[in-house]
Amino acid sequence: MSKPRIGFIGVGLMGHGMAKNIALKGYRLVVLGHRNRAPVEHLKTLGASEAPSPRELALQSDIVHLCVTGSPQVEALLRGPDGVIASAKRGLIVIDCSTSNPVSTLALGDELSAAGMTLVDAPLARTPKEAEAGTLDTMVGADPDTFAQIKPVIECWATTINHLGPLGLGHKMKLINNFVAMGYAALYSEALAIARRSGLSIEQFHAVIGAGRMRCGFYDTFMKWSVDHDPNAHQFTIANAHKDMRYMASMANEAGAVNTLQASVKNGFAAMEAAGQGQRYVPMLADFIAGLNGLPPAADAAKT
Repeated sequence: MSKPRIGFIGVGLMGHGMAKNIALKGYRLVVLGHRNRAPVEHLKTLGASEAPSPRELALQSDIVHLCVTGSPQVEALLRGPDGVIASAKRGLIVIDCSTSNPVSTLALGDELSAAGMTLVDAPLARTPKEAEAGTLDTMVGADPDTFAQIKPVIECWATTINHLGPLGLGHKMKLINNFVAMGYAALYSEALAIARRSGLSIEQFHAVIGAGRMRCGFYDTFMKWSVDHDPNAHQFTIANAHKDMRYMASMANEAGAVNTLQASVKNGFAAMEAAGQGQRYVPMLADFIAGLNGLPPAADAAKT
């Protein structure tokens, strides 16, 4: 049986590595043009072709990946006048790897189903480094038959694949995952600021927390900014974190859940984005919270 043809929309920080690994595993790949031409041109050297629109890309594909910012972008790509649904490509499977609002995901699933297509949610965990290596984590919402069809393709770019159940559960779990991660970011940032205001240094904080039971993988990447001043340790923007926490709040409201702590976490990222720092990365939240406490950024503190 021949391999399915794969379309990929969103070959940015995460998508480039994913698409690269699909191409290297021998799948025919077509990508949508991207404002950053470098990843597109690189993928073309691996045999990928380029489509001028989502509609044309869908017509040339059996399975389409979306790896974009969030639900507004996904909705435009699917519903637009030159979008995926406009292709009328019956049997097409669309895998949304974005971190999207589950309410939107379920509505889009109904629309694609009416057009003879299938929507799957398979959001991502880990970083661009793992995307390039093909070792991402993903959480998948799909019916069993569809999951069996797409699993070999997902295995090109993910090593930990959790099939959670039907459409929507992937995006719901991803928001839970990101709430835990961004909750850590908020906790570390505030704890660091209180420690510094109390006369402790960043190095002293790290010597204790970084060597104890509370150390984890997220702590290690988060602290690379405050301790080592590595700006690229965790390339996830404040704006994206705020977006995900807004989606999480919407999900909690939809479920009728109490989200006292989550609202506080969301507001920290909202404040930093409102201050014009939305394109900085999540570990830099520590500097923003430090500033609210009258403290200099970590890099400046290290010079004193």
